[in-house]
Amino acid sequence: MKEVFLHYIWQYKLFIFTDLVTEQGERLHIIRSGEYAQRAGPDFFNSLIVIGNQKWAGNIEIHVKASDWYLHRHEQDENYNNVILHVVWDYDIPVLRKDQSQIPVLVLSKYVDHQLLSRYEILSQQKKWIYCEDFIGKMDVFKRDKWLETLFFERLESKVEPIKKWINETKTDWERVFFCQIAQGFGLNANGNIFLNMAKSLPIKVIQKERIWIENLEAIFFGKTNIIMAINEDAYSKNLWKTWSFLSQKYQLSAIELEQLHYFKLRPDNFPTIRLSQLASLLNKYSSLFDAILSCKKKEDFYRVFDVKATEYWTDHYVLDKMSPSKIKRTTKAFIDLLIINTVIPLTYVYHQNKGEDCSEFILDLISSLKPEKNRIIDNFSQLGLDVKNAFDTQALLELKKNYCDAKKCLHCGVGRDYLYTDYDN
Repeated sequence: MKEVFLHYIWQYKLFIFTDLVTEQGERLHIIRSGEYAQRAGPDFFNSLIVIGNQKWAGNIEIHVKASDWYLHRHEQDENYNNVILHVVWDYDIPVLRKDQSQIPVLVLSKYVDHQLLSRYEILSQQKKWIYCEDFIGKMDVFKRDKWLETLFFERLESKVEPIKKWINETKTDWERVFFCQIAQGFGLNANGNIFLNMAKSLPIKVIQKERIWIENLEAIFFGKTNIIMAINEDAYSKNLWKTWSFLSQKYQLSAIELEQLHYFKLRPDNFPTIRLSQLASLLNKYSSLFDAILSCKKKEDFYRVFDVKATEYWTDHYVLDKMSPSKIKRTTKAFIDLLIINTVIPLTYVYHQNKGEDCSEFILDLISSLKPEKNRIIDNFSQLGLDVKNAFDTQALLELKKNYCDAKKCLHCGVGRDYLYTDYDN
């Protein structure tokens, strides 16, 4: 038995709460079970109960064993002086207040359905991968889809938090925020934060003014990230350095101290040189990237907006001064899907929230139109019997694995809760 399960039983009243009797032989009536604290101090506060003929308001503490009160040294903590009821699973010792009066005790094990307990014990047994792996594939499809929708928006909320902060810092300069977040998206996981810091260090007015010359944008991006240097040999590199030297003086720009760009283990098409050139092409393509993105209504519109290629030099290069087999470096639909999932949808969500508009239906339609992501976690869920149809499913399942399965929060998970109340054997 785990204390967290007792908290769950008490919080959701999963016990027979009529004809309750304390271990001191007095009738107990629960008017208000209290609010779950989840912090230091008693487990539930602002509770209201009647013991015998006396009404009590205060806190409730829950333990597996009554003796845990002393094990946790609550008798030395003034925060526990106003505990009005001690709820335990096993009553092995009386607990006394400072004045030597006994704290009323309710033994919860007498009032809990033992079928619920046996299911919890099965749920909490260690499995090969996740605790619910034996039954998650059997969950009612309607219930599972509702839970996946909750998970998707939980994941989305976590993505938009830094965007909301940046919006406040820029005083709702949407053009700049969109530029910075799109830059981060082009950097992917490996270089995203470096690209973001580069973009943040650039005045948006400089980008808007120089966007009509794609080579100027490349020079600024490569100069800021220390890709180009005076020692580069070929004509393209020398011209970039010359342009960067001029623009850096003109706009008082300087290369910033960034983490070294990552190339190791990246597919060559994801090298930062290629992605920065493609980013320059995108900004060169639209006078307002912000407006272009907001005008999109479906995935095909986003494919059109983000369909760009690196400049001609990169057709036979992946890095400066080193030739490679010829290949046009164009953004793929798979890459644009990642931009939509990790950048466009969070940006759109925050933008409409700020306007007091609900764009949930648009976002759900968009994410559901994208192909499912491919990784080991999604493969494992598929092997457990889940039909993974699109990016909505994969985003929700990634949230499930990270913040519920890995965190062992089965009692807070829709899958775990459903198992506690469902007979999967029949």
